[in-house]
Amino acid sequence: MAFVTASWNPLGDAFYRKSELYQMSWSLKDGLKDALVGAAPYGGPIAILKEPHRRSPSSRPHLEIYSASGNTLSSFTWKSGTVVHLGWSVCDELLCIQDDGTVLIYDLFGTFRRHFSLGPEVSQSQVMEAKVFHSPYGTGVAIVTSSGRFTVATNIDDLKLRRLPEVPGLQGPPSCWCVLTQDRQTKVLLSNGSELNVLDNTSCIAVTPPGLTPDSGPILQICVSFSYKYLAVFTKSGLVWTGTSDLREKFSEVDTKMHSAPQQMVWCRRPRAQQPSVVLMWERLLVVAGQCSDTIQFPLDQTSVLVPELDGVRIICGTHQELLQEVPLVSQEIFKIASMSPGALLLEAHREYEKHSQKADEYLREIKDQRVLTEAVTQCVEASGHEWNCTVQKALLRAASFGKCFLSDFSPEVFVSTCRELRVLNAVRDTSVGLPLSHTQFKQMTVQVLIDRLVHRRLYPLAIEICRYLKIPEFQGVSRVLRHWASCKVQQTDLSDEAVARVVCCKVGDSPGVSYSHIAAKAYESGRPELAIQLLEFEARSGEQVPLLLKMKRSHLALSKAVESGDSDLVFTVVTFLKNEMNRGDFFMTLRNQPLALSLYRQFCRVQESQTLKDLLNQDDDHEGLGNFYVSAALREKVRL
Repeated sequence: MAFVTASWNPLGDAFYRKSELYQMSWSLKDGLKDALVGAAPYGGPIAILKEPHRRSPSSRPHLEIYSASGNTLSSFTWKSGTVVHLGWSVCDELLCIQDDGTVLIYDLFGTFRRHFSLGPEVSQSQVMEAKVFHSPYGTGVAIVTSSGRFTVATNIDDLKLRRLPEVPGLQGPPSCWCVLTQDRQTKVLLSNGSELNVLDNTSCIAVTPPGLTPDSGPILQICVSFSYKYLAVFTKSGLVWTGTSDLREKFSEVDTKMHSAPQQMVWCRRPRAQQPSVVLMWERLLVVAGQCSDTIQFPLDQTSVLVPELDGVRIICGTHQELLQEVPLVSQEIFKIASMSPGALLLEAHREYEKHSQKADEYLREIKDQRVLTEAVTQCVEASGHEWNCTVQKALLRAASFGKCFLSDFSPEVFVSTCRELRVLNAVRDTSVGLPLSHTQFKQMTVQVLIDRLVHRRLYPLAIEICRYLKIPEFQGVSRVLRHWASCKVQQTDLSDEAVARVVCCKVGDSPGVSYSHIAAKAYESGRPELAIQLLEFEARSGEQVPLLLKMKRSHLALSKAVESGDSDLVFTVVTFLKNEMNRGDFFMTLRNQPLALSLYRQFCRVQESQTLKDLLNQDDDHEGLGNFYVSAALREKVRL
């Protein structure tokens, strides 16, 4: 499998590779040139706003949302203010940050959700630059204004704006800055000449990266790693300094021989990486800098965008998309030329076995003599998870399956789970879906989050198949997907109420965990009350039907359902609601048609509202009841005397 190592590039003790993810499905005129681009991590969607600064009414910008493979999800004309930044929330919502400090939020399909402002101080001065960041608290937004003041919102779902202190000597926006989440606190790092300023809620502290060459010049670019643990800075002299984000330890200092500021600089570090490294991009050049003095250089033939990931960097351009990452150590051990690692020997043994060659026995005996067969199988299974090519995945898994046949104590759980997970990953990586997740990202984000992302994209059949294939409990899997599907279905206007109700009932049936009242509430919110009533007929629990009927002002139907349930508490709840909503005459007439409700209300009135009970008896011409009422009243009066 020489083609596996063909794209490997050495850098120090490690290798780096670029794997092609997609030939993009979109057809963008001029590619990504003159466009504002926002791409979500974990193989997320891509938003593109072409020529965002054109303000002529005759040429409004166009906002387009694509899957990671370039399939169009939505497209619409931008009619609001000037956008300075596009970013994505952890829930795949698009955040459009305007120069007046307004943040507009849209879903994947271009539906407006809500908006909020970053404060009156921001609206009075222009937003020059903005960043969307993710932290343990959720999705945050940070902006800097033309006066050099920073405002941060750590969680857009629980908005609390913080205006950070002024930076001494800073007259306008800094040349570069980044957001750092550290020690349960969100800070801003910004350049001020050759120094860094750390801004928190109360103070501004000037620091110098340890070991940074004194004559390196002003800092032109800053970036933090995906985990916020590591920091990199680029100086005017072309030096890249890397170290820990708490500025206590230096990793390396590499001369890139470039003296202009890069368009982008991001970290390229996978968990358990052999070395920290950063990727820098200029207009026609991509540079990977690690711990050694050498660099890897890739030419670029068109405008590109770098998207940092948990275990690498996605490189997006107008025609294709690639993943740049450090080659995992286990893959190096198996595929490196002349490797004698256990996994490499087992892979070679299986190749010879498929050729019906006796060399297979020789390789296998060598592995057994070294007593590393278990390690060989484990290496092949682990390496298969890091490969994108299905042919290589199958070769490694078949070699592992071949090797474990000669082991009596090998636990199959890891092998089986890896096979299942790779099948799921290959399905979602398909161009029609467009979720290029690595195995490392998949393990980090969990199956439940993957199902949620498929549901948000309305890929319900695939989500259901994955739930069934991975044997996720029905309540957490298929039923949850069906609930989302039904909630979306009732909002479609191309079918009649009867047709929608029939389709929903046919699909959902009696699936556990699916509430028809929840679906009916969505229908009512979408302006389809008759559909909501039809769906409520399938709800078996009256306690779920009645509250929505009352909300819909269907009081008589709510009372009938409550009476049918036989639940006196539920009946009395409806009666109390009707009493407050209706005039006295209509209320009494409604109760006359429901004897059980009337009886319960009479019992209540005997204890709490005797005058109301008298009025009820008079209206019904119940002379016997009136007589009993007067006798009881007289007896109570006598007792008091």
